[in-house]
Amino acid sequence: MSSTLRLAEITPENVDAARRLRVRPDQERFVDPVVISLAEAYAYGDVAWPRVVLDGDQLVGFVMAGFDPAHVVEPYRNYLWRLNIAADRQGQGYGSFAVEAVCAEARRRGQEKLWVSWQPGEGGPEPFYTRLGFRVTGEVIDGETVAERRL
Repeated sequence: MSSTLRLAEITPENVDAARRLRVRPDQERFVDPVVISLAEAYAYGDVAWPRVVLDGDQLVGFVMAGFDPAHVVEPYRNYLWRLNIAADRQGQGYGSFAVEAVCAEARRRGQEKLWVSWQPGEGGPEPFYTRLGFRVTGEVIDGETVAERRL
């Protein structure tokens, strides 16, 4: 991981690389592909905050948050919506960097909590998120385990 790690907006120059990004095959049941996220970002343009994760000029991941402070469902007010790290780039700190960057954006927006949810199951992302300080709330939305992190 280089010192030029950053998030960047989706642009015509990086959208093709973003949509080609693939997680490990065993993770595909836990996270939608980036192309689905891009469609959701388009449909929810006023709420979605999609970004690519870059290490120098190399695209290594994709993260999307949702910021809708007035949403009637509390976990949908400030949430980590999607995280995809390229299969060959996992375990190098890119996912942690992306989550921390979303937390920083939520704090910048004056928020005190960030939520995330996931499909439960063997090999799922729960250990990753709990290591980063997310606490399972006991709530389940659309079959997904909900967790929150105080910022």
